Amino acid sequence: MRHEIDTYYMAGQWVAPVGGATVVDIVNPASEEVVGTVSLGASGDVDSAVAAACAAFPAWSQSSRETRIALLERVMAQYKARLADLADAVRLEIGAPAGLCHAAHAPIGLAYLQATLDALRNFDFETAHGRSVVRHEAIGVAALITAWNWPLALIAVKVGAAIAAGCTVVLKPSEIAPLDARIFAEIMHDAGTPPGVFNMIYGDGKTVGARLSSHPDVDVISITGSTRAGIDVAIAAAPTVKRVLQELGGKSPLLILDDADIRSAVRGGVLAVMTNSGQTCVAPTRMLVPRARYDEAVAVAAATADALAIGDPANPETQLGTVANRAQFERVRHMIALGIAEGGRVVAGGAGRPEGLEKGFFVRPTVFADVTNDMTIAREEIFGPVLAMIPYDGDEDGIAIANDTPYGLAAYVASADVDRARNVASRLRAGSVRINGAQLDLSMPFGGYKASGNGRENGAWGLADYMEVKVISS
Repeated sequence: MRHEIDTYYMAGQWVAPVGGATVVDIVNPASEEVVGTVSLGASGDVDSAVAAACAAFPAWSQSSRETRIALLERVMAQYKARLADLADAVRLEIGAPAGLCHAAHAPIGLAYLQATLDALRNFDFETAHGRSVVRHEAIGVAALITAWNWPLALIAVKVGAAIAAGCTVVLKPSEIAPLDARIFAEIMHDAGTPPGVFNMIYGDGKTVGARLSSHPDVDVISITGSTRAGIDVAIAAAPTVKRVLQELGGKSPLLILDDADIRSAVRGGVLAVMTNSGQTCVAPTRMLVPRARYDEAVAVAAATADALAIGDPANPETQLGTVANRAQFERVRHMIALGIAEGGRVVAGGAGRPEGLEKGFFVRPTVFADVTNDMTIAREEIFGPVLAMIPYDGDEDGIAIANDTPYGLAAYVASADVDRARNVASRLRAGSVRINGAQLDLSMPFGGYKASGNGRENGAWGLADYMEVKVISS
């Protein structure tokens, strides 16, 4: 079945591009076959979508909490009915395994919507302070730019929060993952979203992304993507002094302390990196191990990576599918070759294709030992199934190496002593730190330090970032 995406969603209707749209192929990364096309918009399409959002903003920003709750509940009901379709779309467009798509990719969007709904029910839009009242009010039109790696999670967390806050939305999903976004727009329509509250346009960063960033009628822009893309958005947004929210790159450390269960910590760390073919911004891609336990850790890591089942994403037994596109495929292979050239010791995987897979963007799950923190594979985000293992000497050395990165999105600590782990976590320069494999709490703020961006998503913090604060005194 071919998928021809040649309309956008604006003001409650499916509309054709204003003219001159660039048509690009949708490629199945597992077969390298073209499975459809998507039409990328131009500046005129952005202007139309923003105008629709502007027209809808006065009424939606004044809507009641109950009205917004009811809309999110309808959206969630429609989303549940389309779970299987959403999972199949993600498998086809980015090559994630079917099991992961049905167990995580599709349902995580629903989980984010539920977390937003819970936050909306309890959010204090107005608080009294003596003779003054502090109000949280919707900031305006929100432009949302999402990435392809966890497409439904990123769409749901941004759209849900912006609409719950009273903003109207223009969504630009990744052109690499257009199929799930199309279904999400259908969900918003079928849920009875008021015209103009939600709008969606396809496009690339240099045209549609740049126009959204610089548009004078966009009040806030939220982007999940590379640090380079986040910088471009911030520069384009600066002349209009709009709020810019960025969830960008990461090179997260897993700091294994000397009292940890090495086998459990290493195995969990490897699986966290390899899941979704390493295309997860918070993946712990630098594993820091006490030097006295290093050889043991390397052996466990290599065995864990070698045991992963790589293959056709449609096969329910597959644990590791493809990377999402040819450009990423070439970059990951280049970075593996660079790691070898810089002196990294390959103990699992390597630069070649997995055995028996001569077609498709498949990459061998790769583990490098004997890495130093100044190597390129330890400094740059690879966004593929590649782990760098680094020995350290004592807690102070481990903390210093963990913090020696331009990024600060996430960090991980493994220890038998939770109090000790929390003390170490308090010294790590990252927006979130998880201890001993703790799960991500979608009600808690998520975002990064340094080049990993600014602003926070999830829960009440995510709502607040789409609001202005007003003081009324009498």
